[in-house]
Amino acid sequence: MRSNESDAQPKKVVTVPDLIGYKLQDRRIVMVTAYDYSAALIADRAGVDAILVGDSLGMMVLGHKNVLPVTLDDIIHHTRAVTAAARRALVVADLPFGAYQAGAQDALRSAVRLMKEAGARSVKMEGGAQIADAIELVTKSGIPVVGHLGLTPQSVHKFGGHKLQATTEAEASALVRDALAVEQAGAWAIVLEMVPAAAAMAVSRELSIPTIGIGAGPWCDGQVQVWHDLLALPPGRDFHHVKQYANLGDIAIDALKTYADEVRDGKFPTEEHSS
Repeated sequence: MRSNESDAQPKKVVTVPDLIGYKLQDRRIVMVTAYDYSAALIADRAGVDAILVGDSLGMMVLGHKNVLPVTLDDIIHHTRAVTAAARRALVVADLPFGAYQAGAQDALRSAVRLMKEAGARSVKMEGGAQIADAIELVTKSGIPVVGHLGLTPQSVHKFGGHKLQATTEAEASALVRDALAVEQAGAWAIVLEMVPAAAAMAVSRELSIPTIGIGAGPWCDGQVQVWHDLLALPPGRDFHHVKQYANLGDIAIDALKTYADEVRDGKFPTEEHSS
């Protein structure tokens, strides 16, 4: 980290209207998915616009095979840690599977908990026209909503795995219709995951709200990537839509091996490290 200038000179807190305005300014939104205090602190100091506390914490933090076991309490717990660190970035929290599928009132209760108990400033919901009524109720209650279309991980069994979506002309047209329904319901942005670049571009051109892509090509109004994937934590998770900007996983393994060797050889601690 270059210096503590970012701490000495607080930057403007990023708001939902700011990020909506970025689309008109042709300025790309930078979002990172992170799940804890340390990661959020670093991401915030690096100047990202938004931090998503995603239900992908099920795989990245809790060791589940998919997002389905993640509970609302899990998301609240991790969002609290992130909001404790984020002084500038907008914190968006996922509504996990089971937190809103029963209907609009269920969605509102869950969203209120994320705002009230965890300090989130927006929530994210997966689905298109079929959840428009829930999005509308939540947004009319004063809670900003980010939509999520394309590969929606909570529907992984419906898709038969994590596969590219909207690959046919009919599916691409349906994606646009769902996006328009989500926008009309009041969402301020939409995440587009694992869809062809041409389909994402079509959606981005149709909407007045920003699109945020992950595995959706270069034509979205912003990008979101998982903290662990960007930094290779742990190493070995290679996806074609991810660019690794550092390999901290291998660095950490080497460092801990050196620590273990020094402890076993009696090289650490020394008198220098004694109280």
